[in-house]
Amino acid sequence: MSMRRSVIVSALVVTAAGFVSPTARGWGASGHRLVANKAIETLPPELRPFFEANRIFITQHATDPLDSLAKNPAELRYHVILFERYGRFPFGALPRSYQAALRKYGKAKLEANGVLPWQIGVYSEKLTQAFRNRNWEEARLMAALLAHYVAEAYDPFNTTENGDGQLSGQPGVNLRFGNSLVDRFSQFLFLRPNDAYFISEPTEAAFAACLSSHSWLEIILLADLRARRGQPDYTDEYYAQFYNQAGAVLIRQFSDAATDVGAYWLTAWRNAGSPQIPQR
Repeated sequence: MSMRRSVIVSALVVTAAGFVSPTARGWGASGHRLVANKAIETLPPELRPFFEANRIFITQHATDPLDSLAKNPAELRYHVILFERYGRFPFGALPRSYQAALRKYGKAKLEANGVLPWQIGVYSEKLTQAFRNRNWEEARLMAALLAHYVAEAYDPFNTTENGDGQLSGQPGVNLRFGNSLVDRFSQFLFLRPNDAYFISEPTEAAFAACLSSHSWLEIILLADLRARRGQPDYTDEYYAQFYNQAGAVLIRQFSDAATDVGAYWLTAWRNAGSPQIPQR
């Protein structure tokens, strides 16, 4: 049994259809740094200088949750939400309010199924508080961590029980899509994020991002099958075919993730009262 199908917290035992190993994850360090780096370009002039001055720090620390996850697999619950456990798309049975979901399902079930959208809401509030308190060291760290979790919402394989392709006979497809394609075709990943915008409901927006990501799963899985057809293994030809069929989805997801990371940063700053930001 893989680690993603193991204990989520010491008191929780999940079923065999649960999480896959954190070592078999998709979006890797390269993807997270790419998103955080491009998100800075989406910001307005009054906010961008602070993020420009802290670009290296933010892009480096946007991968901190991956390091924590490697040490503690139980933290995977913060990176995923297994939508299929709540019925059928668009999973209306699952309340978007954490308190309402908690009353309906209980903490054990929510954590066993993943809490990614609510984790984004938590870090959105943490960044807001750091801005409000004018704690700039805390602000840049919270900005990096928030960037990580927002980017996670744009990995389609973080939204499904089939997170490693194990349920469709395509083990490792998430790594091939979100990691190998990034490494092999990084020079072709021209992201075009939109300008950051104000988010009225951060947790609702996180759910919308996760649902949008979930809708791409069938296209990616089909592209993987087609690219593998006739190939003795996952060859260079396989990856060329996979990129030709799924690369546009990858670029779109990264671009949208960068847009939303900037939007969450901007939203936290405005919700904090738009304090004057230092230039460094």
